[in-house]
Amino acid sequence: MTDRLSPGPGSPGAALNRIYDYSLGGKDNYCADREVAIEAFGSFRAARLLPRENRKFLRRAVRHMLDEGVRQFLDVGCGLPGKGNVHEVVHARDAAGRVVYVDNDRVAVVHYQALLHAVPNATAVHGDARKPHAVLADPEVTALIDLRRPVGVLMTATLDAILDEEDPEGIVRAFTDAMAPGSHLAICDFTDDAMTSCERALQDRIVADAGLVFTSRSRSRIAAFFDGLDLVEPGLVPAPEWRPDRPHEPATGWLVAGVGRKP
Repeated sequence: MTDRLSPGPGSPGAALNRIYDYSLGGKDNYCADREVAIEAFGSFRAARLLPRENRKFLRRAVRHMLDEGVRQFLDVGCGLPGKGNVHEVVHARDAAGRVVYVDNDRVAVVHYQALLHAVPNATAVHGDARKPHAVLADPEVTALIDLRRPVGVLMTATLDAILDEEDPEGIVRAFTDAMAPGSHLAICDFTDDAMTSCERALQDRIVADAGLVFTSRSRSRIAAFFDGLDLVEPGLVPAPEWRPDRPHEPATGWLVAGVGRKP
């Protein structure tokens, strides 16, 4: 790992949160995080667009779930707050809607807790997606989320921070098994299907130099996360092409997104 690109304090997941924050114009990041982002922007045109593709999909997915009658949401791997947070989208439609943010980065959780201190029906808890049963059993989660009723589980830009040996399929299955019929799962994740071998090698070098945990997967592998669920039209597609509500730039092809409904 080089000193120049060594991430700031916290876990590799915290560093990804700060890099993502910088990419969206936020201020909760360190010089080292900005250097990683700037190098990625210079190496890949797509890199600058990815956080916006992910964030916009998240908002559209939440609105779809609201249209389907879902009124409680669990945002797993929420990252740092930004524009159009889940509780803002939900409460614009229904003030009684319930939202719980979960992240293993304590700084992200503290930021959300400060944002939510006067907001009813929303909270943020420290938890790790790698321990789904602990997340689902957390007293603050169970105080707001009733798993006997439909819930929207959001895992956007989350699974890329989970290594293959940490069993991402099992992690997703633990959440979907706990969901009541009528619940929805939203996933937006990185795919390397469109990358050339040179681009993949460069990506791996930047990630390794920065000491980040990052895994991109094939589209077919990501599609398997929805096993047992009914994929909502248009299925698993490039993130900007999932039910767009306004004109958008051409998709980078590096993020695929979908929503599955539990029958």
